[in-house]
Amino acid sequence: MKKILTSLLSLSLLSAPVMAKDILDKLTVADGFNVSLFADDVENARQIAVSKKGIVYVGSRKAGNVYALIDHNSDGVADKKIVIAKGLEMPSGLAIKDGDLYVAEVSRIIRFKEIDKHLKAPKFEVVYDKFPTDRHHGWKFISFAPTGELIVPVGVPCNICAEDDKYGRIFSLDVDTKEIKTIAKGVRNSVGFDYHPTTHAFWFSDNGRDMMGDDMPPCEINRVGEGEEGAHYGFPYVHAGAILDPEFGKGKRIADYKSPALALGAHVAPLGIHFYNGKQFPANYKEQLFVAEHGSWNRSKKSGYRVMLANVEQGRITKYTPFITGFMQNEETFGRPVAFAELADGSLLISDDYANAIYRVSAKKK
Repeated sequence: MKKILTSLLSLSLLSAPVMAKDILDKLTVADGFNVSLFADDVENARQIAVSKKGIVYVGSRKAGNVYALIDHNSDGVADKKIVIAKGLEMPSGLAIKDGDLYVAEVSRIIRFKEIDKHLKAPKFEVVYDKFPTDRHHGWKFISFAPTGELIVPVGVPCNICAEDDKYGRIFSLDVDTKEIKTIAKGVRNSVGFDYHPTTHAFWFSDNGRDMMGDDMPPCEINRVGEGEEGAHYGFPYVHAGAILDPEFGKGKRIADYKSPALALGAHVAPLGIHFYNGKQFPANYKEQLFVAEHGSWNRSKKSGYRVMLANVEQGRITKYTPFITGFMQNEETFGRPVAFAELADGSLLISDDYANAIYRVSAKKK
């Protein structure tokens, strides 16, 4: 009972109101960069997508909304917010292709055609509605592959369980033919992925299981290289390429499953990951991987709550260092980073579903 009460208290603290403008002074960003507020009052801001016109679209999970943020004078601060959809079921993920905005709900993908032209009265059509209806790990991050398919994850409807092939996978969906294929399996709950800009290797985050203690098992960053589509990444049998699950790992061999590109701290909850491909940041940031560690909810001492930078060389992570810290201090939560997107000028947007904010990271002018 004591553990349950502690968990409930932790969850109530995570939902406490926070003013985004008050967080900036608490954040520490890497040398050579500034972090500013692109938008606040964006309830439960999750995935971000930017149209060719520069309109910033934002999904949400708990709020059920999709937002359009407009920076009319291009000063790095949104001056107008439009709620283009309400009452959707966990519309956390969104992506843009050919001017159309795709939004992922729990069991379906919907599309707003030529969204930039229809902000006042947008209408959507259902593209695909055959994903499971489970809300537990049912929210989604989506993105288009370089080859045009929509990448859609389906998390498992549990903390730890063995489910059928509808769950624990990352799929590619042809939005025209509705053909669906498996990119990766044995994935507990991925809420972030990206393709390397040059090699086109697919990288994804995965959140490790709970209830194995403070320090087990690690969360993961994984890589799907050429010829590795459909590989099994271990869940629920093996965690982080090294740990047999105490319940489901019996009789399994660690060597039969793919190891992660990087094992992270337990419960840090990596969500969005993003290869920087802009021209504003220094050259050594080009094609390096940003990781949003959303932060733990059930650990005796909190972990995560930061933006990290993974240096990638020849398909391997060689270094993993903090880029923005301060979202959590002395066990008090001020923000929880979620996802990334780039603006045309090369600055980097980061969403925060706790502070209801979108931050903008820019390189300092020399």
